Amino acid sequence: MTTVLLLLLASAITGLATGLFFRVWALSLVSPATAILAATVLQTSGFGFWTGIPIVVGCLVTGQLAYLAATFHLHRGKLSMQDEIDGEPGEHRHRHIEEENE
Repeated sequence: MTTVLLLLLASAITGLATGLFFRVWALSLVSPATAILAATVLQTSGFGFWTGIPIVVGCLVTGQLAYLAATFHLHRGKLSMQDEIDGEPGEHRHRHIEEENE
C-alpha cells in the first residue's frame, strides 16, 4: 500500500512541476515515463499484471489532474468573468472590431 501511495504522490508532484514550468505538450513525454516507471516499480514490488493496471492508470490520472490544477493556478487571473461584467475587453479580446469590418 505504501508503494501505491508513493507512486501516486510522485505522479502528483510530477504533474504539478510539469504544469508550472512546461506547456501541455510536455505531458506527451511525462505520461509514458510515468507509466513505465510505475509499472517497473509495481513489478519489482510483487504486484501482478492485473493488479498493476488500475494503479498505473491512477498514477496517470493523478498526474494529469495535478497538471490541470497547476495550470489553473497559473492562469487564474486570466480566467475571470470580471472582464465580461465591467465591459472592458480582456487580454484576448479586441476593441472596436466591428469598425474594422465595415
